[in-house]
Order: sequence, then structure tokens, then C-alpha cells
Amino acid sequence: MTDTHETGTRLADFEQHRRMVFGIAYRMLGSVADAEDLVQDTWLRWSGVTGPVASPGGFLARTVTNLALNKLDSAAVRRESYVGPWLPEPLVTEPDATDGVERAETVSLALLVVLESLSPLERAVFVLKEAFGFSYQEIAEAVGRSEAACRQIGSRARAHVRAGRPRYDAPPELRRRATDEFLAACVGGDLNRMLELLAPDVTGWTDGGGVIRAALRPINGAENVARFVLGVLSRLGEGAGARPVLVNGDPGVLITMDGAVDSVSVFEFAEQPDGTVRIAEIRSVRNPDKLTHLADPASASTFAPGPA
Repeated sequence: MTDTHETGTRLADFEQHRRMVFGIAYRMLGSVADAEDLVQDTWLRWSGVTGPVASPGGFLARTVTNLALNKLDSAAVRRESYVGPWLPEPLVTEPDATDGVERAETVSLALLVVLESLSPLERAVFVLKEAFGFSYQEIAEAVGRSEAACRQIGSRARAHVRAGRPRYDAPPELRRRATDEFLAACVGGDLNRMLELLAPDVTGWTDGGGVIRAALRPINGAENVARFVLGVLSRLGEGAGARPVLVNGDPGVLITMDGAVDSVSVFEFAEQPDGTVRIAEIRSVRNPDKLTHLADPASASTFAPGPA
């Protein structure tokens, strides 16, 4: 009876902190599949603990952080041989599911890309402090460094993130409207309208991982990006579909082919000298290995792509 009661208590404590555990793992690794694996590994370690734990949340955060740090060693080797630009695996939800969305579970792809450029230790300190509000004393215990060292690491990480994050935070309604208008222009093959919505110096990244057709380098310039997007859509042909979604909490687009997810794209915006706001960055994930976790996209509306 005692063992059963203790197991039930352990499970209840874990479920209370499951979202935090996943959020730390996902931010550290940029992979939904790897994050879910770490959630399971963390549970196994937690379920094997005997005796009282003063802070279950602290224990779980410390455990998943160290598991993620170990995982990053092998991930770094894989990234070195990755074909083309690497982008994180996207978290996709429906636009009408925004109520109650916890930002601790999601983070923009743009920020995840910046976090990827940090050292593993910098990433751990930044995530624990900035995303989940742990004290430097708690972080020091989690990563096995002194509190003073963690403060220095955190300061360095914040400066790096500030330098790499988008400078303009467009209002949500503007992001949604511009995303919908860009999708409509793409579906209609309206190159001129696409160019009106893109910043002249827009950059596009496409992550195909060498598995599916994708640009191997960043695409620069509005016309180059627009023509590339239209070219990809034109090759999909009949059976293609598209719908607006939330990508890591930001407005984005999900493209399907014959009911299967083909790509997920999200945009960053920048204010132009004339005061208008245009799309400054497009990140598209096409690597099918990074899209297997997405739900059935059968409700996507079909379209006939316009000419490239």
C-alpha cells in the first residue's frame, strides 16, 4: 500500500511539472522527438527516487537539463554533417487554440535558432533563468557550477540573444493579417503582391536535411525568395493544400501534399524606412523527419498553385 501510494505521489508530482520538463528539453534541443524522449528518461529517474524530495520541480529541472546537456554532445556531431540550413522542429497548433497557451511550452523558431548558437552551458543557464525563472543558486546546483559563474554565463548568453533576436516585434493581429495575405498571394501566384509584402532584403531558409528538395543556402532578396516559393508550390501540383496555423505560438502556414505535411513556415517582420511592416525572414521546415509528430492535416484547404 505504501509503495502504491508513493508511486501515485511521484506520478502526480511529475504530471504537475511535465510541461516544464518538456519545455526545457525542447528549448535545449530544438527537437520534439528528442524532447519527448527526455521526458520519458526524466520520469524513469524520478520514479526510481526513494525518500522525500524537498523540491520536485527543482529535481526534475536539474535532471532534464543534464540529460539535455549530454544529448547535445551527439547532436553537435549530427549538425556538423547536416545538409543545408538546420531549423528546429516546429510545434504547430490551430489559430483558434491560442487561449491558455503557455509560453513556457513554446518559443519562436527565430529564438531557437539563436539559442542554437550558444554553447550548451550558456543555453542551459539562459533557458532555466529567462524561460522558467529559476534563481542562479538553483541553476548552479543544476549545472554543477558556482552561482557567480552562472551569473556571468547568463549575462553573456543574454547579450548574445539580444544581438541575434529580431529587432521588431510586430503586433499579433498584424502578423496574422500579413501571413494570411502572403499565403493568398502564394496560392494565387501573385508575384507582385508577394513582393509588396516582402522586405527588399528578406532572407529565406529552407530545411530539407538532404531528404527533400530545398535550398542548400539562405535565399536573399525579395524577388529571389518569392520566385523560389512559387517554384516549390508549382511543383506540388494537384492535391496540394494550405492552411494558417500557429508555429511555436506565431502565425504560420502549413502546406500539405495528398494529405501529408509537406512543410511548415513561419515569418519574422521588420519595420521599413517608409513606416510599413514587411516580412523580413521566412523559415520553412520541409525535412519530413522533423514533421512526423504533427497531427493529421486532412482539414487543409486544397489549392491550385499559380505559375512560378
